[in-house]
Amino acid sequence: MNIIQLYQNSESKFRTGTTLLMPFVMITVILSEWTGFRTPYIISAILILAYLSMSLNNLTLSRKMFLVVGLLLTFISIFLLPNWLSVSLEALTKSTFVATFFLSLCALRKAAASSPAMGKCGRYLAEQKASIRYGTLTFGGHMFGVILSFGAISLLGSLAEKGANAITNEESRDLNRKAMLLAVQRGFVAMTCWSPLTFSIAITTSVIPNTSWKGAAISCITSAIILIMLGWVLDYFSSKKLKDKMVMPEFTSKGTWRALIPLAFIFITLLGIIFLLMGYTNLNAVPVVMLVVPIYSIIWVAYQNTGNTKMMVYNTVHRADEFVNEDIYNYKQELIVLIMAAFIGIMGSSLINNVAGESMSFLDFIPAPIILVSIIWIMPICGQIGMNPILAVYMIGPLIPSAEVMGISPNSIIVALTAGWAICGISSPFTASTLLIAKLGRVTPHYAGLNWNGLFTIIGGLLLSVWIIIANEFIVK
Repeated sequence: MNIIQLYQNSESKFRTGTTLLMPFVMITVILSEWTGFRTPYIISAILILAYLSMSLNNLTLSRKMFLVVGLLLTFISIFLLPNWLSVSLEALTKSTFVATFFLSLCALRKAAASSPAMGKCGRYLAEQKASIRYGTLTFGGHMFGVILSFGAISLLGSLAEKGANAITNEESRDLNRKAMLLAVQRGFVAMTCWSPLTFSIAITTSVIPNTSWKGAAISCITSAIILIMLGWVLDYFSSKKLKDKMVMPEFTSKGTWRALIPLAFIFITLLGIIFLLMGYTNLNAVPVVMLVVPIYSIIWVAYQNTGNTKMMVYNTVHRADEFVNEDIYNYKQELIVLIMAAFIGIMGSSLINNVAGESMSFLDFIPAPIILVSIIWIMPICGQIGMNPILAVYMIGPLIPSAEVMGISPNSIIVALTAGWAICGISSPFTASTLLIAKLGRVTPHYAGLNWNGLFTIIGGLLLSVWIIIANEFIVK
């Protein structure tokens, strides 16, 4: 009994230690991003190394493989890279950047999850009549995606599945479930083309020098519109073809359009504050998001508990404590993947540059439009072999010829990378969006990625390929 108690006490202390490290990582990264000083980033790299060392227990096999690959690349770099220490440190600092951005978004998701208004809004969107349900769910997946990230798929997807379960005919139930889940997913992945609150923008703008969200925004938003319209067209023809089989009872929505007001308010105020600070500080979107989103989340939680000042303070502190001591620990598996994906990508690209640097110089002579179009297709190909978009961008980003050499704007590369990220996100059986949709749709991730979204991927890739050529030539500056 004493041994068991001793183990439980040590496990509790171990858990507390790992969770407390991450808030300090966030603070040092935000300080470094806002001040431009390098020292806080070095401190964060040491902290993240300690976090990895203390997080080896209870990891799944795939997470352990990420750590093994990272360790292997480090050993290889010692023998092949003369500056292996600085490269490893750079890889660790980028990993802390990714972890901080992820936890900042998780704070917003925490606040949204406890908001009754968000639940009402989601139900209202999912309970519209069949003729406009695809549009409302796509809109919901897009807008909720900005605030909830992958939580948007869980929320709206669960509501869509619940609605489909009301159908007695099995074939009709499966077809309607598929249509509604695809509406949510396609709205969500379109959001990854442009939102400053996504990894796609955060990571691509950090990897490609001299880029900014402002410089790529118009073209990135247009990419999102292309994907949304494509999804609507494919759903229209699919529904028309299977009209007799997709008989679905109409819901009686219990809400009104006013249920959308809280979502619109959060969307406008949050992005408004971010854009305002970007203009005032001349900082890129990412460091502003890292600082604003956690603060905004705390204020949102406090607002949800207004009425009694003591209770408001208590509940807000309790939710913050819950986030640090429980949620961060529960995110351990995701954090390991994100941290190691960034680390592996940077170490891998450095080794490729060192080993095959001269042989890669032929890329400098390939016309820029071909490079940009290739990026859009390389991303989903990487997704099919198990590379998540974060790893893929950190791997291929440094290998892309510089914008100056290609004679184009660096922001054109951002448009291509985010377009490829979106296509990868909907087609790869290894991305979170496909895994969630597959689980809700009761199919395998490979089936959801390639069968459900195969046509969308091919046509979307072709349309975005044409768009990147036009945008690079006439729009992106």
